[in-house]
Amino acid sequence: MIIDVHAHAGPWFFSTEVGAVETNIELMDRYGIDLQIVSASEAVTYDMVSGNRWMAEVLAAHPRLLGYLVINPNELGEAARELERHQATGRFVGVKIHTTYPDLPLTSTATTEALKLAAQAGLPVLIHTWDDGVLGLVDVLERHEELRIIAGHMGGPAWRTAVDAACRTDRLYLEPCCSITDRGRFRYALDRVPLGQMLFGTDSTLVDPAIALGVIADADVTEHEYEHVMWRNAAGLFGIETTVGLAA
Repeated sequence: MIIDVHAHAGPWFFSTEVGAVETNIELMDRYGIDLQIVSASEAVTYDMVSGNRWMAEVLAAHPRLLGYLVINPNELGEAARELERHQATGRFVGVKIHTTYPDLPLTSTATTEALKLAAQAGLPVLIHTWDDGVLGLVDVLERHEELRIIAGHMGGPAWRTAVDAACRTDRLYLEPCCSITDRGRFRYALDRVPLGQMLFGTDSTLVDPAIALGVIADADVTEHEYEHVMWRNAAGLFGIETTVGLAA
């Protein structure tokens, strides 16, 4: 089984085939991905309200997709209302926060307040990480015991810092998808971070899932590691019921 914890649906400005939700499903079928947790591209880059509304309609029609509710730290009041509007459907299993498009540092006051909203809602957060600021998430997690954070892209070029951060707290998870990846990056993380904190994501449909799957293959994972990274950890984190037993 494979659960992809980092994907997008809707138009994007990358020169890839994106836009139609059918593209997500086609790629899932091609690469054997059973479930995918997606955020609306519109909500990330432009308008969280209309993007989340569109995403809710998509999720209602596609049972293999689960959603991230996107919240913009620049609009905390509206973000709280978005949680009230959509969480009760049960189809949004996490929160997505970007840092580039809202133009806010990873540990800015506004971003920290947005993370607090997610903690109060009891939802894991996928947050875009791309620099050494990922280490600051350790302090944020210490202040909010209910919070669980996924470092999307595993810090990007700061992946060693992300590994250091994940070794300091058991509530920071690493998801390593990236359009260009350093050799040995994922094995480095697996050898240091507790296995239960490692997840699989593709950045589909912005990036072809073949890259993320190639990273796993290159890491020479054991059967035990593969099982936990590819689905077991995600199922536990997001409360996803599967047809595969979840006993350790």
